[in-house]
Amino acid sequence: MLHGFDQGGAAVADDKDAWLAATVEQPIDADEEIVDPHHHLWDFPTGTYLVPELHEDTGAGHNVTQTVFVECAAGYYTSGPEHLRPVGETEFVREQAAISAEADGATISAIVSFADLTLGNAVEEVLAAHDEAGEGLFRGIRHASAWDGSDQIRESHTKPPPELLADPDFRAGYATLGRMGFSFDGWMFHTQVKELVDLAHAVPDTPVVLDHLGGPLGIGPYAERRDEVRAVVRPALEALARHPQVTVKVGGIGMSIYGVGFKRLSQAPSSEHVAATWSDDIRHCIETFGPDRCMFESNFPVDKQGCSYTVLFNAFQRICDEAGYTAAERADLFAGTARRFYRVDPPA
Repeated sequence: MLHGFDQGGAAVADDKDAWLAATVEQPIDADEEIVDPHHHLWDFPTGTYLVPELHEDTGAGHNVTQTVFVECAAGYYTSGPEHLRPVGETEFVREQAAISAEADGATISAIVSFADLTLGNAVEEVLAAHDEAGEGLFRGIRHASAWDGSDQIRESHTKPPPELLADPDFRAGYATLGRMGFSFDGWMFHTQVKELVDLAHAVPDTPVVLDHLGGPLGIGPYAERRDEVRAVVRPALEALARHPQVTVKVGGIGMSIYGVGFKRLSQAPSSEHVAATWSDDIRHCIETFGPDRCMFESNFPVDKQGCSYTVLFNAFQRICDEAGYTAAERADLFAGTARRFYRVDPPA
């Protein structure tokens, strides 16, 4: 059973093994090194995705050497002060990272957890606890803010209010994050990227990575309106790119909330299909920020609702081939940018 976060955070389970198995590809370039900067781990009643499942995906053919875990409300402590309970996720993932280091396959080399940044300056206690629990792997916080006024769009699993990024307490916590040497992962919908522009301008010292191409929705009131969505998100991305502390994760393209209809196909899409669907948006992002500020991500197992791991990275490789990116540019997109942003040393 595949467990995922759909519509920004609701737990869902769906057996897609047969659907995915109907489309099998060999890696286009099995030697190109990949550092996957965004995946999840969990052991929920509705499904499990731990190191064995991660290694099954990352080891399917491409050369994935290291990964970065991003929070998904797994492994929280069930007792103790409420604001410290998310530290349990860092402890849980640190243990998984140790397992990955002893196994054949990609090593979990950094952890992004959750802390409630609306605690303001008091979030320092939570960040220090995460850092201690991570034993050198903790890198930052994702406090998802994805929210839309439509009742057809489910908000993030953090249940954020509208305009969270403008909240003075949130901004104080966000500034504390940067002051302590940690980074911020931003997960929001395309209508909210301009809020991140304002935040990056107001608090410039906190390193930021925008997740999933800026969240271009394609369901509910945004269904079949892809050009209108682009007309909103592209100027916001271009404004965001003027802030040098901001990087972008290029991925999330298998999520059903983007409305491209992969999971409605009779069998999982090919890499040609995925590349053709997303090439314009991905190339715009890379041309706007530059390869040295973009990183390809899997967002697995969430994006497994759209295609297999091999198909996804084949699609990224196809887009790079079509765009004619240099070897140095590709090295940034597939590994270098992620390593720099998350301060990950190459494997020995």
